[in-house]
Amino acid sequence: MTTAPTRLPLARPRRVVVGGVCLAVANHLGWSTGRARFTAVLLAFCGGSGVLLYLWLWAFVPLEPASDDEAVGVRRSAPATVLLLVVAALAAIGFLVESSQSTVALAVATAASGLAVVWSLTFDRHDPSRTPTAGTVARLVAVALLVVGGVAALLSRPTALNAVLGVAMVVLGVAVIVAPRVVTLASDLQSARTDRVREEQRAEIAAHLHDSVLQTLALIQNRAGASSEVARIARAQERELRDWLFVGDAPVASDLATELRDVAAMIELEYAVRIDVVTAGASVDNSSSPLVAAAREAMLNAARHAGGEVSVYVETPPGAIDVFVRDRGPGVDLSSLPADRLGIRESIIGRMSRAGGTATVRPGSGGSGTEVHLHLEV
Repeated sequence: MTTAPTRLPLARPRRVVVGGVCLAVANHLGWSTGRARFTAVLLAFCGGSGVLLYLWLWAFVPLEPASDDEAVGVRRSAPATVLLLVVAALAAIGFLVESSQSTVALAVATAASGLAVVWSLTFDRHDPSRTPTAGTVARLVAVALLVVGGVAALLSRPTALNAVLGVAMVVLGVAVIVAPRVVTLASDLQSARTDRVREEQRAEIAAHLHDSVLQTLALIQNRAGASSEVARIARAQERELRDWLFVGDAPVASDLATELRDVAAMIELEYAVRIDVVTAGASVDNSSSPLVAAAREAMLNAARHAGGEVSVYVETPPGAIDVFVRDRGPGVDLSSLPADRLGIRESIIGRMSRAGGTATVRPGSGGSGTEVHLHLEV
């Protein structure tokens, strides 16, 4: 028992002459390309059904998937724009040299020039083998043909139809020049309107969530306590929601304060602690990785040994950066720490010293807790 051969899916290739319809039909039916094209031409003389069928298949038959080594688009070997411009030029010349100055030649010149512009702005624009310069030159040639043909029609034998076609050609030529600018302006206006509507919607959502969800999350944190698991989860969700509402899709500047807030967020997910980062002064970049690493170690120590609430203050006086990490824990005495405890001595004090800065560990305000002061000259 023989099985029927498997047919290829009906899909237009990406390297075609004009539309790729005949090649797609030939590959699908197992025909030769010449047989498919002969059938299309034959059907075209059957009341134009072949033309309608060709256009219908061109509109609805999908393209083959693009391979990884080729640009997305359809490469057409037939220079349709150039051919249409040649037809328009021959029709315009025929109108000028013909003694009767046939209106048909003028109509053909107008239609061919318009189709050349449309083809250039649609198909050639997305063809990887066509350059933008070629499209611009083609449109300029079309404008010249339309204007010359229109002026010739207005100056020729004064008939009503010639006058109408002449005015239409001149107007179409001006439209070809103005249309790209008008389309660009309309697109920019539509984009600005869309952005404005999006911002208004975001503001309404932010106001609603601020009055409901954010306040509820803040209330959960206050009632649960900073060291509870519920408070940590609520604070993480509050931070993510605030970032989405008030930062949006804009890229966040990679400065020191942003880096420290990211570090604080990661520490809060691992330890029962609440870390508030407050900045004062001008924004500085995070190029000083030793300062960030030392501040991270100080926040980690506060989270491990103190918990509760930790405050981080970033001050940027002229020519320097100061970072204060304060907790409300039992405090620490450096002189009583074992010799093998290198977290404060090396990861904070030693690291800042090697970077050309200083690190001071002292009791907090009122003698409670610990304050780590990191200072770096810039």
